[in-house]
Amino acid sequence: MSTFDALLVVSFGGPEKREDVIPFLENVLRGRGVPRERMLEVAEHYYHFDGRSPINDQNKELIAALEHEFQLHGPKIPVYWGNRNWYPLLPDTLKQMQSDGIHHAAAFVTSAFGSYSGCRQYREDIVRAQEETGTQGMVIDKLNNFCDRPEFIEVMAERVRAAMKELPNADQLIFTAHSIPVSMADASPYVRQLKEASARVAEAVGMSNWTLVYQSRSGPPSQPWLEPDICEYLRKQHAAGLKCVILCPIGFISDHMEVLFDLDTEARDLCDEIGLKMARAGTAGVHPKLVSMIRDMVVNAQVTPAAAHCESGCCPSPQRVKA
Repeated sequence: MSTFDALLVVSFGGPEKREDVIPFLENVLRGRGVPRERMLEVAEHYYHFDGRSPINDQNKELIAALEHEFQLHGPKIPVYWGNRNWYPLLPDTLKQMQSDGIHHAAAFVTSAFGSYSGCRQYREDIVRAQEETGTQGMVIDKLNNFCDRPEFIEVMAERVRAAMKELPNADQLIFTAHSIPVSMADASPYVRQLKEASARVAEAVGMSNWTLVYQSRSGPPSQPWLEPDICEYLRKQHAAGLKCVILCPIGFISDHMEVLFDLDTEARDLCDEIGLKMARAGTAGVHPKLVSMIRDMVVNAQVTPAAAHCESGCCPSPQRVKA
């Protein structure tokens, strides 16, 4: 049984004000070949919410819930937080952890499904930050992805049931996840895991008519990404007779920008325009079952060289495609 003296929550990061938006997006998109016009288009999504992404506040809420859970049930360890793309950045957090005398930390990544950007890249981020800060002596073990944990499935089923009460005659349950390049998807368990988790949630709530679609594409036009896009799907299926749907953003752990804009704003506006009734299920957020799940993952994690979720050769870095 492993003994950790800290938990490190690792996340994507997001801007806090309008002046942060462009520097944040430049961090996110650096080296990805995304046209600047597309970056400015995405920036408008943030400006729609005064430049403040909800993801940081949601991570603070999760960390507070975890600290309370650890205080009540153990382990009595501190919780730290470091982001890939915006403050608090991983290197700064690792330096603080070293200063505090941390030797062996578990890392919980706020991404449930396995892909390069959602799993292996975070492991690389940690290694790079350790090299940059000279903190290689601190052992950091990434906890497994949690898409197949029964607690996660139960929480998402509860969220869908709440939406079903709002819209009891829904024709279809539509699960959504962040689109990624097809090349990245082909080299990872991402689509398989999404389909398996969606099937389990659909079965739990008793909805046999369900599908999986994607949202939030950001890559260059020359690069194929996972489809269908949520808005394209809604428009096409409504034309074919679909009248009433529930959207479940199963690929997102909390209601951050992609959920608030792409679903609650863009998809909602489309549904209002074409007369399609829509209810949106909540994300897992800080549901008590999710918080206790994370505690259980920390308590029961075994530290071995194979502790990371990705198998050897899984989720490799994608080849960049020029626009």
